Amino acid sequence: MTIDLQKLGGIAALIEAALYVTGFVLFMTVLDSSGYEGYAQKISFLAANQFASFIAYLLIYVVFGLVLVVLALALHARLKNGSPAIMQTATAFGLIWAGLVIASGMIANVGNSAVVGLFSENQDLAVSLWLAILTVQEALGGGNEIVGGLWVLLLSWAALRGSGLPKVLNYLGVLVGLAGILTVVPAFDVLMDVFGLGQIVWFAWLGIVMLGERPIAT
Repeated sequence: MTIDLQKLGGIAALIEAALYVTGFVLFMTVLDSSGYEGYAQKISFLAANQFASFIAYLLIYVVFGLVLVVLALALHARLKNGSPAIMQTATAFGLIWAGLVIASGMIANVGNSAVVGLFSENQDLAVSLWLAILTVQEALGGGNEIVGGLWVLLLSWAALRGSGLPKVLNYLGVLVGLAGILTVVPAFDVLMDVFGLGQIVWFAWLGIVMLGERPIAT
């Protein structure tokens, strides 16, 4: 039985879009801690919603990163002939992004569990630990999207040069990629939402394209 990497890539892209939607919904509803003030209250909220938080980080970070590996490899196979050097660089960033996102989710889940366990014994120490974990987790995969932005930008550029994907999709990818790159600047943190919402559209459109076409010779 032959595995069609392009079809797997299309499924992966749709999964990524669905995971982004899941993330927005969870952190705007069940895991919305905006009404809690102070670190101690936020940790109390985390303790009360620990299972939901675990599932959220597992899906949105760990599963997202694992699926991203499949998509990055499928896109590399699809676009490498048109722009081999650009796609080599793009795929490297895609795989790095996948690793960072997976690590971020694992650190969040293991770290949050440790914080909740410590909170009943020593609140001050639990707050210090939580802040340290949050800083590392945000630095790896939540605080900026420069690596993901570079991946989307470079592969969209490669697709424009080689006509491997619809042009309008590629232009969208360029804009989304630039938004992700600019999130590294603190003053542009509003672009985090632009990148996330843009990725939902980009991933979904990409998945439909990859599933709707005949297998690509590699």
